[in-house]
Amino acid sequence: MMRWARLLLRLMLAGVFLYAAWTKLRQPWLVFALSIDSYQLLPEWAVLTTARVLPWLELAIGVLLLTGVWLRYISILAAVVLAIFFTTMLLSFGKGMGIDCGCFGVGEPLSAKTLARDGLLLASAITLAVVARPYTAKYGHAPDT
Repeated sequence: MMRWARLLLRLMLAGVFLYAAWTKLRQPWLVFALSIDSYQLLPEWAVLTTARVLPWLELAIGVLLLTGVWLRYISILAAVVLAIFFTTMLLSFGKGMGIDCGCFGVGEPLSAKTLARDGLLLASAITLAVVARPYTAKYGHAPDT
């Protein structure tokens, strides 16, 4: 049972990260930079750097989750990235900012629905990190990969 739960979580999170990367990489990076800048948290240089780097980081996380390589470490990295996203979105939503979430490219407003989705993704990544621990600590990958 645990093997199937681990596999399901891994593939679901991989799909989300790959899709998020794909939607951002197929548009000009400056469009994504506008979404990041709308949160009003980073200086211009950090916005531009994040817009260029984040889609590639999401792609790498997605590919590594898909393959199952370094599963515990990658699921922890995914959880950290998702925690940053979730916290940023939660603070902005709490301020009443009517902005684009930027999660999957342009066109999705920040809402309770996006918060619920990202909260579920964060919980999934944390769960995967916990259930992957005994296997990756000893073998470097989960047995179902």
